Amino acid sequence: MKPLDEKIIDNLRVKIYADKEEAGEAAAREAAATLSGGGTSLVNWLFSTGASQFPFIEGLSQQTIPWQRVHGYHLDEYKDMAPDHPASFRLWLRERVEKPFQPAGFEYIEGDADDVDAECRRYERLLKDNPIDLGFIGIGENGHIAFNDPPVADFNDPHWVKIVELDETCRKQQLGEGWFDTLDDVPKQAITLTIPAIMASKKILSIVPEGRKAQAVKKCLAGPISTACPASILRTHRDATLFLDRDAAREIMRNP
Repeated sequence: MKPLDEKIIDNLRVKIYADKEEAGEAAAREAAATLSGGGTSLVNWLFSTGASQFPFIEGLSQQTIPWQRVHGYHLDEYKDMAPDHPASFRLWLRERVEKPFQPAGFEYIEGDADDVDAECRRYERLLKDNPIDLGFIGIGENGHIAFNDPPVADFNDPHWVKIVELDETCRKQQLGEGWFDTLDDVPKQAITLTIPAIMASKKILSIVPEGRKAQAVKKCLAGPISTACPASILRTHRDATLFLDRDAAREIMRNP
């Protein structure tokens, strides 16, 4: 599967495909390839959620992956949300990753924990004790990675997991993807991995399809490395690849 275009921007490899299905499959193939050398050691994979990740998850289903070697983690969860709420990221991951693929284990952020500060500390300890080998990182319409929206993103955050306020653009994206009936239904707070936690991943595959992400992709790749577009920090990672479809890449392609 050959990309339409490839480039390297700072440290970040960028691959552009004809459509979101090809981009998702290409990323899935690369993920599978990290486990193709045999071995039995456990690896830690960090998962994104949301509508933009559907083609990638479908791509994973088409690969031969020794899921018994994979231990899963995820990027974020809404504060105070029950795990069976239709918009819960825990539900998304149970239904689309844990149940069909049956990895060795999955560690969930308990957004409805009685003590969310203690939950942040618990999950931070898990991440530090179990370094992430491969992170699948989406990019939001406002350039966020996880729920590190521009107003709260901190490239030098002292915490690895924290409670954040969600900005209106982010909340409107969640509404637009169909997870909630009205904007008032979208939570205003979430628990998220911070940017230092994400950047600690040994390898990152960022899967970003769809035209609604085109402006964020442009800012990520063509703008300054700044918290104005938190995803721009991916350009400094030692081993990261961005998978785009034609629609998401339309602002940066020579011949869109």
